[in-house]
Amino acid sequence: MSLPLKHPRTSEIPPMSPPLSPDLHSDFQEKMLYLDSIGIDFLSLIHDHPPVVSASLSDIKSTVEFVTSMGFTAVEFRRIIGMCPEVLTSRVSDIVPVFTFLIREARVNGSELRRVINRRPRLLACSVKNGLRPTLYFLQSIGIAEVNKHTNLLSCSVEEKFVPRIEYLERIGFSHRDALSMFRRFPQLFCYSIKDNFEPKFDYFVVEMGRDLKELKEFPHYFSFSLENRIKPRHQCCVEKGVCFPLPILLKISEAQFRDRLEVCCNTSMPLTTSPLWCTSCDIHSI
Repeated sequence: MSLPLKHPRTSEIPPMSPPLSPDLHSDFQEKMLYLDSIGIDFLSLIHDHPPVVSASLSDIKSTVEFVTSMGFTAVEFRRIIGMCPEVLTSRVSDIVPVFTFLIREARVNGSELRRVINRRPRLLACSVKNGLRPTLYFLQSIGIAEVNKHTNLLSCSVEEKFVPRIEYLERIGFSHRDALSMFRRFPQLFCYSIKDNFEPKFDYFVVEMGRDLKELKEFPHYFSFSLENRIKPRHQCCVEKGVCFPLPILLKISEAQFRDRLEVCCNTSMPLTTSPLWCTSCDIHSI
């Protein structure tokens, strides 16, 4: 009995997705043309923020018109969308409360609104009730009174951003009270990565520099300086010269001022501790 002939295999072609209905196709084209007219690439936007496909064109237009009516230039608006495309699909009814919150509760001066939003566009896509207001209350509760100077923190999550950083400082030896005092002194500390910033800089501070935690408590700005380009080179210069500067002098002053102070400490008698030229001798082998 002969077997039936086998047909040669052909590569399977995946089923085609159904074409857009005429209405959807027309809406898609209208959105693409409108966004192109204001300088926004619709296809790139879809890649970064897919929900824009289903967003109503009338809602998008309303959002664009409202935000630009607040004084933002076309260039600024495109930058805002580039940094936070979610703004484009936010309804005006959700954005208005953000401006109200910033002025009335966060005490941002009206003339500063553009600067605040341009610096942190994500604020416009945040919920006042579930995000901005709880974060404001938290920052105020730990003693940061002038939150209007640190508005970029308002879009951060207390649980995901702030609490882990406070807990990290506690793990490395600071009391809860001292950890909070560091964030009060330098609120931008909340913005730094634990893995990429805190850990390597703290390890160098303890192992290579041999410094005391008290210095970090008084100068948490230490974490804002580049480990490779500022902290290490200056510390190594001090080790070679056998001197030890307080952290602010070691890191804050310009390179020329640093070299001048280093020269003074090496070539003259030691100034009084009350002098701006103060530095103390260090035992190189103990560092």
